[in-house]
Amino acid sequence: MMNNSGPRYKRSQLEKHLNTVVLWCVLLLIIMCLTTAIGHGLWLKNIKDSVFKVDKETSPALAAFYVFWTMIIVLQVLIPISLYVSIEVVKLGQIYFIHNDLALYNKQLDSRIQCRALNITEDLGQIQYLFSDKTGTLTENKMVFRRCSIFGVEYPHEENARRLEVYEAERSEAAARSVTLRSGCSGRSVSCRHSSVSLHTLAAESEEEEQLSNRTQPRTRAFCSRVAKEVLPDPELVRKLNWFRSPVLPLRDGSSGTPSNLELTYITDFFLALAICNSVVVSSPSQPRHVVPEARTPLKSLDEIKLIFQRLSFSPFSALSILSPLQTKGSPHSFTSRMFSGGKTGSFTLSPPTNCTTDGSETGLESNLEISYLRCEHDSSSRVKGRDTGQMDGRGTEDDIKDIKTNPEGTRQDVEQDVEDLIREEDCKSDTDDELLYEAESPDEAALVYAAQAYCCTLRGRSAESLLVDLPGIGSLAVPLLHILSFDSNRKKMSVVVRHPLTGQVVVYTKGADSVIMDLTETPKVAEEAQEICSHIREQTQHHLDSYAREGLRTLCIAKKVLGEEEYKVWLKGQLLAESSIENREELLAESAHRLETNLTLLGSTGIVDRLQKEVPETIEALQRAGIKVWILTGDKQETAINIANACKLLCPEDQLLTINCGSKDACAALLKELQLKVQHGEDRLTEVPAAGNHGKSSSGSVAGFILVIDGRTLDWALQDELKKDFLQLSCRCKAVICCRSTPLQKSQVVRLIRDQLGVMTLAVGDGANDVSMIQVADVGIGISGQEGMQAVMSSDFAISRFKHLRKLLLVHGHWCYSRLANMILYFIYKNVMFVNLLFWYQFFCGFSGSVMTNAWVLILFNLLFTSVPPLVCAVLDRHTAAHTLMELPELYNTAKASVPYMFWITVLDAFYQSLVCFFVPYFAFAGSSVSELSFGSPINASALFIILLHQVIESPTLTWIHALVLLLSAASYFGFVLLFSLFCVTCSPPTNPVGVETLHMSQPLFYIVCALTTVTALIPRLLFRALFNTLHPSAVLKSAQTDNVDSEKYRHKMQRWNLSKTINRLPVCADNPGLEPSTDS
Repeated sequence: MMNNSGPRYKRSQLEKHLNTVVLWCVLLLIIMCLTTAIGHGLWLKNIKDSVFKVDKETSPALAAFYVFWTMIIVLQVLIPISLYVSIEVVKLGQIYFIHNDLALYNKQLDSRIQCRALNITEDLGQIQYLFSDKTGTLTENKMVFRRCSIFGVEYPHEENARRLEVYEAERSEAAARSVTLRSGCSGRSVSCRHSSVSLHTLAAESEEEEQLSNRTQPRTRAFCSRVAKEVLPDPELVRKLNWFRSPVLPLRDGSSGTPSNLELTYITDFFLALAICNSVVVSSPSQPRHVVPEARTPLKSLDEIKLIFQRLSFSPFSALSILSPLQTKGSPHSFTSRMFSGGKTGSFTLSPPTNCTTDGSETGLESNLEISYLRCEHDSSSRVKGRDTGQMDGRGTEDDIKDIKTNPEGTRQDVEQDVEDLIREEDCKSDTDDELLYEAESPDEAALVYAAQAYCCTLRGRSAESLLVDLPGIGSLAVPLLHILSFDSNRKKMSVVVRHPLTGQVVVYTKGADSVIMDLTETPKVAEEAQEICSHIREQTQHHLDSYAREGLRTLCIAKKVLGEEEYKVWLKGQLLAESSIENREELLAESAHRLETNLTLLGSTGIVDRLQKEVPETIEALQRAGIKVWILTGDKQETAINIANACKLLCPEDQLLTINCGSKDACAALLKELQLKVQHGEDRLTEVPAAGNHGKSSSGSVAGFILVIDGRTLDWALQDELKKDFLQLSCRCKAVICCRSTPLQKSQVVRLIRDQLGVMTLAVGDGANDVSMIQVADVGIGISGQEGMQAVMSSDFAISRFKHLRKLLLVHGHWCYSRLANMILYFIYKNVMFVNLLFWYQFFCGFSGSVMTNAWVLILFNLLFTSVPPLVCAVLDRHTAAHTLMELPELYNTAKASVPYMFWITVLDAFYQSLVCFFVPYFAFAGSSVSELSFGSPINASALFIILLHQVIESPTLTWIHALVLLLSAASYFGFVLLFSLFCVTCSPPTNPVGVETLHMSQPLFYIVCALTTVTALIPRLLFRALFNTLHPSAVLKSAQTDNVDSEKYRHKMQRWNLSKTINRLPVCADNPGLEPSTDS
């Protein structure tokens, strides 16, 4: 909530311009009314012997005051009040077409675009800056566990990588074939043995689930993509974990390829943290959600397991003796490093054969151990192992070790037989197991839980007080849950506090961003060997994190901390005080979390792949060609963000990276100044060198430039008042900006800075709750309905399902909406000014008395009915440029920007000219005659109607039968009304009598001659101006239209030649081409 800046009422730029235009119209109305009032006062003052009745009792000043308000009423049509209503009607029509555009429909999700704001559709055509989140916006947000690092050792999971490659390949092939798969998400149990399916089957089933994910229950299937669930374990990591099951016990030092006790402790803690450090809700079809099912009987009772620790002379605590006493005393490391062995004494010093991992003859043994590990459920595996090894004593174990050394072949055969029996037992049992359903707040959590499950560390239940976890070789254990410190954008980490079920100690497991966790890890200040180990783990883990980031993976660090009872009681007291506090509660909770999440022991890191959405590179390239600057605001690592920028073509090979990572505010200020000079010199160098060939351009045709990359800590300083101006100047000169490790509040501050300081149109697009503030601050907010809930959608103005939809939404619908509404506003202003001026010119010939030359009903209905529908139809249906042309030529996006302010006065001057022609041509035509005022106004009204309607035809780029029908109905409605009015209405407009006026005039040729001459004279200047301007300075839209015509002509000739060459047993292809004549050959 702290990052949410609250909703903001949004007004479109066109609406702001319209308000300014209305003010100018009000000023123009006041000037015309004042002119009439002053003229009437002077006329009354100077008139002597009048031939008609004049009220001489009223003073000229008072009469002028009356006339002023009379003219306000007569000329009030000049104020386009009806335009506001017409705009809302047009926007409804435009939104209808946007909402039903099939190109913006996602068939997989059965989702179409949602237009949640009706008042800013035209702003889609004015965007200058686009701010985008990365995860879920540019990427799929379908997280798949890719690789990990534990104890400083990297496990690349190459088989898992090949599985993803096969999935991507088959996904592309399926998309190319447009095959619709019919099977939905599998309802089978989530167990380790599913990883035995083939890669092709896995990829196919993943595609099926993605195709039909909309048909499943969204809550019970949250983030349940098959490709995310099926993680293929790393063979080396499996080999080390299999030592828990093997009767052969590893040495402490990890020699001969055997993992040490400390390494096994780290590995077990790592996967236990993945399983429990989350907010994942577990349920199954037979159990209600949030309920921990009854734990199954483990391999050994808790008393027996504790007895094992007491009797082991080489207890795993000895392996941790180099660490601090707090960590060694009853550390929960202990239960994971030895509890899974079959022996009961600790006198073993032998190790497995040194060639067990390198000799080809021993590979089968290791492989079978891995298979048995992957294909088995935990408790069944434990029971089998218990039957085989639970009764052995130390001597028996030594004999088994000797057998392994002397007869490895026989041992391998025995293991293979055990594996086969184990698989058969598990196959029979798995059919009765309930399916585990995981509901996660984010795809990251789900991916990590599935990764832990792949190594048989399974989260089976959750309640408010405890967790039920299956551990390899031990079965189900209830883990008391003491506290959950949820993730927030400031801490950038999450922690759980649990009490270990075996040792009873309080343990804190933490996962979070590497930039935070790495700073909180401790280096023991006891033994030199311990310091070397911890330093080595930190260095290697950091190296692996950098490697993951360069590959574009999302990185997380996993750490733990053991608390003493006294230390926990002190912290708990402060935590309860912070939770119960009313004032400064958030600050107290943050301080309490900080006290707990310090001096952590680094366990390892994870790398999760989040593939790029389809057509993202093409979309970003098109938006940049349209003149839109694209910024990426993400919370990911800098290397990850740069990798994604490369993948989506935001960063070209020729672009220069400007990186700002500073440790202080002064260093940030100095670096900003230095980079400004560098950018200025680079621009000068590009200006001096003549643009020859493709110089300065990338292979895609985009101009090379500077890309600014800034991290979250530096961004805090750059957004302060002292450095805000320098940062703004530098970022404006850059082609794009990438803000890494930025918080939601920083995202909104960046958007607000650009919007307010530069006065440009901004658009923000995101998919999660952390993007809500940015979406609300931007002029146009777009939410993507992805994997992280509906917060962004509910706060947005428009909701889409894929980033690629932005391309057509902005370049096509945005262009159309703005140009249509802009032209409609100008047209309304034109016809109102034109018609009102006819009444104004008449005042010069009626003593400025406020009289009109037409009846009141025509005056009311002229703008309300006779000329109101054509602009509405044109504003909804007009297409200045075809959709495919706008998509292929994004540069046309800029042609429609900001046309209203510049065209307003030109439109007003044109309306003044046409009103002069429309009034004085009939005036001179009837000069000297005895026609009445209604007879004089009849040809003026008819001419004005023709001029206004034909003006619409000239300005409209699209003419269809709908346009023609509406124009004909408008003209017919006028003439039908005035004819009926003159035939039957005797006393409708006293004191004038309209009976027979229209019928008499329409029976005379002079009426039609006057109307034709007036119409042609009024419209010729506009036609000539259009022709000359388009000839001398053709616009990009006109050039694209000519290109379309040329292409159509070429296509027509090509089809003609094809028809002539395919005359035998073939029908001519001309149905889709009206201009193509059918072949006459038989």
